[in-house]
Amino acid sequence: MHCVILAGGSGTRFWPYSRANNPKQLLNIVGDKSMLQITVDRLRKLKSTTEIYIVTKPELYDSIKKNIKNIDPGNIVIEPSAKNTAPAIGLVSIKIFQKYKNAIMGVFPADHLIVGHKKFEKSLDNAFRMVKKQNNLVTIGIKPTYPSTAYGYIQYEPNNEKNNIGYHVKTFAEKPHEKLAKRFLKSGDFLWNAGIFIWQVDTLLSSLNNHMPELYDSLIKIKSCLDESNNFEDIWNNIKPTSIDYGLMEKSNNIFVVPAEFEWNDLGSWDALHKFFSKKERENIIRGFGYVLDGENNLIQSIDKFTAIIGLDDIVVVNTEDATLVVKKDMVERVKELVYWLEKKDYKELI
Repeated sequence: MHCVILAGGSGTRFWPYSRANNPKQLLNIVGDKSMLQITVDRLRKLKSTTEIYIVTKPELYDSIKKNIKNIDPGNIVIEPSAKNTAPAIGLVSIKIFQKYKNAIMGVFPADHLIVGHKKFEKSLDNAFRMVKKQNNLVTIGIKPTYPSTAYGYIQYEPNNEKNNIGYHVKTFAEKPHEKLAKRFLKSGDFLWNAGIFIWQVDTLLSSLNNHMPELYDSLIKIKSCLDESNNFEDIWNNIKPTSIDYGLMEKSNNIFVVPAEFEWNDLGSWDALHKFFSKKERENIIRGFGYVLDGENNLIQSIDKFTAIIGLDDIVVVNTEDATLVVKKDMVERVKELVYWLEKKDYKELI
């Protein structure tokens, strides 16, 4: 399997710890390795892995090349500008297709946490078998444990099981409001969308031709440029940013989902980080130098500065050298709005 890691994101919801040139995937969030290095190491352990590719933006190339081990620099694929997941996946797919026409490709986020390697490998093996037997597009779904409003959902057809390992996908749902998330959880036929995909490269390209013809045409032009070692930036600049979920997965009828048994957390926000480290209900989590007096369910991230919370509950406080964030836990998703405001105000040193 040719493993593709999407590592071009900015990690805005982890501001101020995550910055544009040192985003979440390059940070040591849960240990002494970056999230990207953890992902690379996880994929290297798979028996089915033949190559690993990292798709990223130009500003991160040098840092990834220098700091991420066990990656061929030639497999670090640069997208000239951010165009969302469909163009990024399409770009690396044509690079793989140049050399390996029948390759099976797996797509993985750079910054998710997965616990239980054997179960992870089993889920991928099941997806691998489904892809090899028929020209399906396969995704991995996570059984929800609570009504999350931070994740997208996949609804599957319980009575349409494929080879006892996966189900035909009925629909993809965007991040729901709380009431709808509770309905999803109660129905029993929804899974969290983990952003993990497995398919044959030629099946993907054929599906892009059917459902995203403009992107496909651009990719074919880019392939010609790559064949002749020519620059393709002008072609890339005209590509419309589109997610793979919206552009392809929601439109295709040959989508199957394999329910996963491993533990998964996208660590997509400060609240998600608190949930990961909390071992008991309403626990305070202090990462670095801090103290909570007469408060509960708080998170402090403060490495070099002493930070205290007194008499408050459900608060996140993050201290860095040049910025301090204080936010209610149920509003952490709005941190990206703050980053957008900083961009509009041209506070480049804080982004």
